[in-house]
Amino acid sequence: MIVVDDVSKSFVIRRDNSLKERVVTLGRRGRAHQEEFRALDKVSFSIQAGRTIGLIGTNGSGKSTLLKVIGGIIEPSSGTVRRRGRLAALLELGAGFHPDLSGRDNIYLNAAVLGLSREQTDAEFESIVAFSEIGDFIDTQVKFYSSGMYVRLAFAVAVHTDPDLLLVDEVLAVGDEAFQRKCMDKIRQFQKEGRTIVLVSHSAAQVMEVCDEGIVLRDGGVAFIGSAADATRVHREILEGKRKMIVEREESEHAAQTAGEQAAHGEVVGVSVEDEHGAVVRDVEPGQTVTVRVKVRHSRPVDVWNSSVSVDTSGGQQVFGTGSRRLGTSHGPAAAGEAEIAYELKDVRFAGGQYFVNVELQDADGRSVDIAWQAAAFYVPADQRQTGTIFTDVSVS
Repeated sequence: MIVVDDVSKSFVIRRDNSLKERVVTLGRRGRAHQEEFRALDKVSFSIQAGRTIGLIGTNGSGKSTLLKVIGGIIEPSSGTVRRRGRLAALLELGAGFHPDLSGRDNIYLNAAVLGLSREQTDAEFESIVAFSEIGDFIDTQVKFYSSGMYVRLAFAVAVHTDPDLLLVDEVLAVGDEAFQRKCMDKIRQFQKEGRTIVLVSHSAAQVMEVCDEGIVLRDGGVAFIGSAADATRVHREILEGKRKMIVEREESEHAAQTAGEQAAHGEVVGVSVEDEHGAVVRDVEPGQTVTVRVKVRHSRPVDVWNSSVSVDTSGGQQVFGTGSRRLGTSHGPAAAGEAEIAYELKDVRFAGGQYFVNVELQDADGRSVDIAWQAAAFYVPADQRQTGTIFTDVSVS
């Protein structure tokens, strides 16, 4: 459905922003007052028809730029993008709307931009208004709309153009919870109909729940392409890398200001889920007792340190969490090198599904030192008699 071949996109950023600066620099070498920013760097991938792809990455990684290139909103500096089928794009809040026109007029304007004739828009008009839930304000100028009303109307128009390919940016986060649920229901309907969807989202849970695959962007390039679960793990590792750099810089500054004060330094080097006999397990039965064994490495001796563990579903929902501080205790002292701790979880009652274990290493005051996302995983066999995230023995009479 989409082929992105060696696409790069650069923008020129001027450093002489004011009129006075531009007059002063007039006639001089222009490049001295310009800087090239490479938003996309040799990006290549293909998307098969009927797939739902999540584009994820940190702020500034190139997600929105790539979506605009795919949608034909902007041209790449080099490389090519090929796509087929009717396209509907929801890229920016209010994109395609004229602020001085009413909601009614903007429906016809936006639908025309997306390729619908007036007769087709007439046939879909009532359905668009009903989906957007802004019937009382349909003849009001959209410049008086709230951000939520903008999104509801724009999404309603986009999904009623019968698209083969739907591009959705993070704008859905603006709507309220009920509208987001309605949008997700519509996206699932499109999936059942075999339409292709490219979704930009910062929500790992949303990507894992909705998407078949994930593409992780980093500094304008492709860092990973694979399953949605693996993509969110890579994305979390990138975020954690950035966080650790910030923490290390802050700790360095803090250490310089408070010379002689000891802080914990270390990393999580191993996490496993074990049964009562100390054997690593991949499958956990409801009611079983398991141990989360954590190995950490300290770069220097520490007197007091802490840890925490959490368990997430494959959708990113946390179903359990605890830690040494919550349990009213702490670890230490520990020499430089490896140390081991164990959390015993008795009578585990998770419902069927895949679960991931996250572990955080903290200093004496609870500040984060290192986090291992999805460091271990286990699977609970499904019980067809019940749904949800917890298991219980149940009967009816």
